[in-house]
Amino acid sequence: MIIFAKPYFLFLLLLIPLFFILVWLLMSVRKRRLRRMGDEELVRQLMPSWSRSKVWVRTVLYSLAFLFFVIGLSRPQIGAKLTEHKTKGAEIMIALDVSNSMLAQDYSPNRLERAKLAISRIADRLQGDRIGLVIFAGTSFVQLPITTDYVSAKMFLNSISTSSIPVQGTAIGDAIGTAAKSFSAQSEKSRAIIVITDGENHEDDAVAAAMTAAEAGAKVYTIGVGSPEGQPIPVDGDLLKDKDGNIVVTKLDEESLIEIAEAGGGAYVHAGNDEFGLNPIIDDIRKMDDEQYNSVIFEEYDEQFMYFLAIALAFFVLEMLIGERKSRRHLFEK
Repeated sequence: MIIFAKPYFLFLLLLIPLFFILVWLLMSVRKRRLRRMGDEELVRQLMPSWSRSKVWVRTVLYSLAFLFFVIGLSRPQIGAKLTEHKTKGAEIMIALDVSNSMLAQDYSPNRLERAKLAISRIADRLQGDRIGLVIFAGTSFVQLPITTDYVSAKMFLNSISTSSIPVQGTAIGDAIGTAAKSFSAQSEKSRAIIVITDGENHEDDAVAAAMTAAEAGAKVYTIGVGSPEGQPIPVDGDLLKDKDGNIVVTKLDEESLIEIAEAGGGAYVHAGNDEFGLNPIIDDIRKMDDEQYNSVIFEEYDEQFMYFLAIALAFFVLEMLIGERKSRRHLFEK
């Protein structure tokens, strides 16, 4: 598998057809000028060093040199080898609420961005553990399959917003079910689901979903975001209102989240401004029996640019030698 570290340089290859067009135009102009000087055959005999075929040969050589030079600039790389890695740790699926209520600003800058920051910091702490991400509102789906690639996890995390799921609502039970189905077959004793939400569930039976997940070997933890007093929801520069024109206030439902966590054999943590609640949960997960996982990945990429630059240099030198030989031979004949 070949990849390019700097693929944007490949656009320079579009210049190669222009080289041939330019040479053709210059030769056409030259031909018209020679005709004005007199008999074309006589003029050619007076200029034996010039050859139309060699002009095209030099153009082809120059184009090939440019081709390999551009490929070299693009830094082609080849996956060195497939390596099987064995790691130990837990499998953690994080279910993140992305409904409009997560835009409330009782956390800075808002609930959703604060939760994303906390998850990103947790990814920095993980060593060998696998992490996956489910996002949910009125429905749920897997944003990131279970992986040890924490860099990709952060990349997927940054792309999340309240518009990631068009169906509004807070289907916590559906999110737990989706997360429970996302664990690998290798994990049996060290599965954990962390639900980050304000707990206002109006869609399904989250307690039953947590019990089902626990029976399948996964502990369900809940992190409550918000306050019991509630906060309005800013949307498009205004505050969200119901159909009667009243300002919608989103409140933390701690009672429901505690019940979900108990049913899932986990624990409930209220997210504070400084400590969002993930650290104590991760510490508790680390007490589980570590599972050993096998993963096959491309290990390192070998740089190949030097070979292409060497070929380009060879074509450049050959192109120059052709022109030099003609000049010397013409001088010798004189």
